[in-house]
Amino acid sequence: MDLLTDIQTKALTFIPVLLTLTGVLIALGLLDRFLGRRWRNQHEAAFRFKLTMLVLTLVGGLAVVIALPVSDALRAQLLSLIGILLSAAIAFSSTTFIGNMMAGIMIRVIKSIRPGDFITIDQVTGRVTEIDLLHTEVQTEDRDLITVPNLFMVTRPMQVVRSTGTLVAAEVSLGYDVSRFDISELLNKAAEKAGLSDAFVHVRDLGDFSVLYRVSGLLLDVKSLISTRSRLRECMLDALHEAGIEIVSPTIMTTRALDPKSSIRPQRNRKSVSKAQNAPEDLAFDKAEEAASIEEIRQLIVGISARIKEEKSSHEDLDALKDQKQKLEEQLQEAETRRKEAEQSG
Repeated sequence: MDLLTDIQTKALTFIPVLLTLTGVLIALGLLDRFLGRRWRNQHEAAFRFKLTMLVLTLVGGLAVVIALPVSDALRAQLLSLIGILLSAAIAFSSTTFIGNMMAGIMIRVIKSIRPGDFITIDQVTGRVTEIDLLHTEVQTEDRDLITVPNLFMVTRPMQVVRSTGTLVAAEVSLGYDVSRFDISELLNKAAEKAGLSDAFVHVRDLGDFSVLYRVSGLLLDVKSLISTRSRLRECMLDALHEAGIEIVSPTIMTTRALDPKSSIRPQRNRKSVSKAQNAPEDLAFDKAEEAASIEEIRQLIVGISARIKEEKSSHEDLDALKDQKQKLEEQLQEAETRRKEAEQSG
């Protein structure tokens, strides 16, 4: 009887920890479903969901430790041990899981980038397709996807192309025998023909044999950045050649017998282009463009939700806003479904 009584007594001491563990598991399961539905159409849904569940799991683990049937001294030692382990993990997390997680939180807090942005970091150039808790996915000009750890993102200088516009520039070296006033006029016209505004020309270097010019202009539609860079150089070639200016090193040497009046430039091709070239951005940044579209829809939904909560509009306006929000949510769901299907098939 004494043995049975001891077993019953010890079993009763484990009831609180079992109840706590059960409650933690049930609470985490319910929060997983509730938060998943609540943040489904929000901007930082995936990131915020993972971060919240991680914090709640840690809190639940601490609650289970506190409920263990041990002495107060041993419980304090366990909590101290957990604190030491967490502190040590944070201290030595420069290249670990926690380090990338902290970097991901930093990226979200400062809001330096968003899906669809053009970025350049170290040797990686492309458009952001996804910002996760531990990594950022970038789609390059070759249509490839590069996974960049968030710790790498915050420890390297990062160049972000502003969505409101960026400067597109190109350089060319020409001889001293050509007037810089003529060069500036031709290059400014080439920039305008390439679709750039507020063009200007800088003299970058005075070399031993040539002058280095740089023409720049403002591009408002940053989605066409890659093709505009190429188009600017094409327009520069056409403008200089049509003006009879050679784009060639002044120290060139050749064994061909040339007419002194001839110039080294191609003859103008008057053939019409039979087939227009496709924009390279449409093929290279398909996933990034899809991510940018989804991000734009989410921002519209957030703005409409804020207007509905203000409750300052008339009933007809509120009904119109709710209908618009519902349509946007349907578009968002369809876009996310297409993206998931594309990821699974690709």
